[in-house]
Amino acid sequence: MQDLDPDFRRRLSELPQGPAARLGSQQASVAALLRPGDLGPEVLLMERAQRAEDRWSGQICLPGGGFEPEDSDLEATARRETHEELGFELDACAAYLGHLDSRQAAARGKRLDLQVTPFVYAQESPPTLDLGPEASRAFWLPLAPAACGELDSEVPVALGSQRHRYPAWRFKDHVVWGLTRGILGDLLDRLRAA
Repeated sequence: MQDLDPDFRRRLSELPQGPAARLGSQQASVAALLRPGDLGPEVLLMERAQRAEDRWSGQICLPGGGFEPEDSDLEATARRETHEELGFELDACAAYLGHLDSRQAAARGKRLDLQVTPFVYAQESPPTLDLGPEASRAFWLPLAPAACGELDSEVPVALGSQRHRYPAWRFKDHVVWGLTRGILGDLLDRLRAA
């Protein structure tokens, strides 16, 4: 199988290995699985199923979720949540590369007491997707068009009586914004700086 560009993979290998979570916050993690594509590296994203109790219902995101007591650490959380949402084991098809800085989550314009740590993986063999009840679909987003501005857009959001516009990427019929766009922007910034 074709591998990620060696220079790209080398820059990713410089990611920190042991996350430092902010004390006093709830913790969650997400998995950024990368693979080589026709336009360069691609990342696996999912669309959350429409569910009334989910504050991020229907949004595009990285697979992930909240830390549970049975998780040995936040990286284990990312692996468990990926399996629950997309139906495959990261250990069986990907190499762990490291993590990005944690980001504070927000919903409906309000900051939450929730820190989200992204963990980065390189695909070694194609995963077999078997979507769980939290995911309605999954797709691969090419990072090069996002990095050079080809996907730049905005998403309008009404918060009470106010209307806001947030930066977004539009890829086919998908809109990537909010926390997910921020995390992937951090990944691209990290790669540019390396």
